[in-house]
Amino acid sequence: MTQLKLLGTTALVLGLAAPAMAQEIRFMCYSDGNECEVYDDVLTRFEAANPGVDVIVDVVPYQAILENLPVQLAAGTGPDIAKVTDLGGLNQYYLDLTPHIDTGYWDASFGGTLDWYRVGDRQGYYGLHSQLTITGAFANATLFEQAGIEMPGDGATWEDWAAASRAVAEATGTPFPMAIDRSGHRVAGPAISYGAQYFDAEGNGSFAGFEPFAAAFVGWNEDGTFARDVWASQGGATYQDAAQEFINGQLVFYYSGSWQVGRMDSQVGDLFDWQVVGSPCGPAGACSGMPGGAGIVGFEQSQNPEIVAAVIDFLAQEDVYAEVAARTRNLPAHLGVAAAGVEFEGASPAAQAALNAFAGDLANVSPIAFAYQGYAGNRAMFGITVERLSQAIVGELSVEDAVARMGEDLAAAMAESR
Repeated sequence: MTQLKLLGTTALVLGLAAPAMAQEIRFMCYSDGNECEVYDDVLTRFEAANPGVDVIVDVVPYQAILENLPVQLAAGTGPDIAKVTDLGGLNQYYLDLTPHIDTGYWDASFGGTLDWYRVGDRQGYYGLHSQLTITGAFANATLFEQAGIEMPGDGATWEDWAAASRAVAEATGTPFPMAIDRSGHRVAGPAISYGAQYFDAEGNGSFAGFEPFAAAFVGWNEDGTFARDVWASQGGATYQDAAQEFINGQLVFYYSGSWQVGRMDSQVGDLFDWQVVGSPCGPAGACSGMPGGAGIVGFEQSQNPEIVAAVIDFLAQEDVYAEVAARTRNLPAHLGVAAAGVEFEGASPAAQAALNAFAGDLANVSPIAFAYQGYAGNRAMFGITVERLSQAIVGELSVEDAVARMGEDLAAAMAESR
């Protein structure tokens, strides 16, 4: 736990005199890298001007954000602020920042990501998108070189990469050609590239068009193209990545996302050359990854809504936002910061190139993927995807039955939510 004291900018925004009693703000924070540590340092700038306000940063595991935070909010015992990834799903609890911020600045700075935090008639300003991510692939360039096989280029399909990765693995004795994180979010971009729509005509969640990808993916797990245990060794909707297999040089092609760049940079080192190769194309004509990331939100149950809004608005200012992006090596969702470019602190040439490659791939993201990221029901759909695809991979269900069950599960989840 780190205690932060809110300083001058907040005092100017709020017009607060130093109170006799400290006003405490709880900020539940998880880190993919060093985010909470950087927020600690950045927020301490407020201390001298407003020493009566304390922001307590509670550093928690990501699982606590997924599982504990919703329970706390439902019980009315949640924090004042949190870093979240279920952007639309927690909307009912969000504090509307509208009365406390310059909405024109927020519109110009954050554009479409603001919609990810809005649901139904709740169309205010709820979340600062602090970490923009995009899914995509890492390739072990050294293995391709050792195998004497050319890496597929721009416009290459999933089939192209599967064939090339199998050939490289065979030529070099590498255990696994390909892997993709066990995550409904991670397979969404590939599924869209194969024709998944994710929404029906009324804008409700749907698994229409998902079967072509499911059939290809299950087949690749059966024939050894994909590392089967990533999906088959876990139960339910449990998350599992394959980053360590890639880091250990046991994997040719790894589909994950931009948040893994720091890990690759620090742990691969000089073991081999790696690079980001984006998202392969599918038969539906798309080459889409899935956008995402994390945002910082306040909650209506807070006893200090003006202070909460001021903290979030401070982090949204261009100079502060740019500094945080550079120090945490995260892609910026702030349009001005992105346009100016970010020199990521401490990033090796490989990491800087990788982050730039991910940023460049945003242009290929399907509108369906952007809409799906902001859909309030996506958390349920992600879980359903993982559970039913896994059952097809281990042979408990046929692909056709698995997709049918996904539709049934979604209908039940929607009925329950209503």
